[in-house]
Amino acid sequence: MTENTATSAPQPDEHVRRLDRLIGSWRVTGGTEGTVTYRWLEGGFFLLQDIDMEQYGERVTGFEVIGREKLFGADKPGEDIKSRFYDSQGNTFDYVYELEDDTLTIWGGEKGSPAYFRGTFSADGDVLSGSWVYPGGGGYDSVMTRVK
Repeated sequence: MTENTATSAPQPDEHVRRLDRLIGSWRVTGGTEGTVTYRWLEGGFFLLQDIDMEQYGERVTGFEVIGREKLFGADKPGEDIKSRFYDSQGNTFDYVYELEDDTLTIWGGEKGSPAYFRGTFSADGDVLSGSWVYPGGGGYDSVMTRVK
């Protein structure tokens, strides 16, 4: 007789899964104009964002991978929900995502950075309105409206 010792597969944590409200395609207006699309990577541990926008007269295309970073050899992933954006010009940018109630904060680089986005979802979840803030008083307003 063989013993069945089935183990359950790891599951994404609730904080990562709350980013589910971003899933879909969005029209972006404000300091940047264009579209972004969010989708889950199979397994639900990582959210992918495809970007096609114009900022300061330049076209910006690329993708972002969002989730918990698990360093090589580590037993478990890190505390923060991190991301890395890759663009068609060879640039990479790192961010930290925080979602508390209806407020999304995206920190540039590390949590607590002076560069960040903070926005609030509408009651129906189809609009995210906020601003990018940069050190020295720079930044711009940004509105994402779900298109599908």
